[in-house]
Amino acid sequence: MVYVAPPSNDRYEPRSQSSMSNGMKNIISIIIILAAAIALIIGFGISGHVSEASTMDAALIKTLSSQGRYFITVTTLTSAGNIGEDGILSCTFEPDIKLSDIVIQWLKEGVMGLVHEFKEGKDDLSDQDEMFRGRTAVFADQVIVGNASLRLKNVQLADAGTYKCYIITSKGKGNANLEYKTGAFSIPEVNVNYNASSESLRCEAPRWFPQPTVVWASQVDQGANFSEVSNTSFELNSENVTMKVVSVLYNVTINNTYSCMIENNIAKATGDIKVTDSEIKRRSHLQLLNSKASLCVSSFFAITWIFLPLSLYLMPK
Repeated sequence: MVYVAPPSNDRYEPRSQSSMSNGMKNIISIIIILAAAIALIIGFGISGHVSEASTMDAALIKTLSSQGRYFITVTTLTSAGNIGEDGILSCTFEPDIKLSDIVIQWLKEGVMGLVHEFKEGKDDLSDQDEMFRGRTAVFADQVIVGNASLRLKNVQLADAGTYKCYIITSKGKGNANLEYKTGAFSIPEVNVNYNASSESLRCEAPRWFPQPTVVWASQVDQGANFSEVSNTSFELNSENVTMKVVSVLYNVTINNTYSCMIENNIAKATGDIKVTDSEIKRRSHLQLLNSKASLCVSSFFAITWIFLPLSLYLMPK
């Protein structure tokens, strides 16, 4: 409280309460006027947007009514395609029981159109790129359990590249990239060649690309270098891309197991043969190289429902 200094020897008193009351009344009046103005502005906003809120699509309101962070996980597996055969581009996602809400899009880097699209429970190939016409399919009966893998028919060398598996469901959306390699690979067959001078082994594989390396190994002579007693040739096949591989190993001995190993940057194949006095046993297997999973989690945020009315009032007309 402020006091006015009185003259000497005179009594002093505080400022009158009546003047203070008048000041408070003025402040209250201003507050009331401002409150009325704010109420009027809000009233205009409500009248302009209530009709819009009443006609909003039910599905949109449901999405906006959700709370928290939404995401789905999409996983792809880097793989290789065998030229001239069918291949699989692997992609999985979190299952959704609402098949009609699931959208699957396959895209390829450097390609204008889509590789494949599946939505509303069926294929939609209206935007498919010409190079994939009649060559793609998803496993429609497995989409609902989270399988978005793509079957690619008659794999071509040009199909190699970076692909994207893009998924939308009622739970959210996500995507993951896939590196797809193309080449040719086949399992070798090893047989014994008999002649008057010595026995030899012939390893033959019908289709390889790019050109592989061929290495012989022996169970008895581990670590031995057989390059000086073997001969390998490559013969171009009729399509002028893949090649037939033939390798011959000389001076073999009985009661031993030999392995013919063929490898390029895509696959490794081995043909084993065991030769004894009484029998010949064979075994072979093929392994794809550099196959690995790619995991991506994409997310989006939903708006808590209590903010919905305020957002409508602030929307411009």
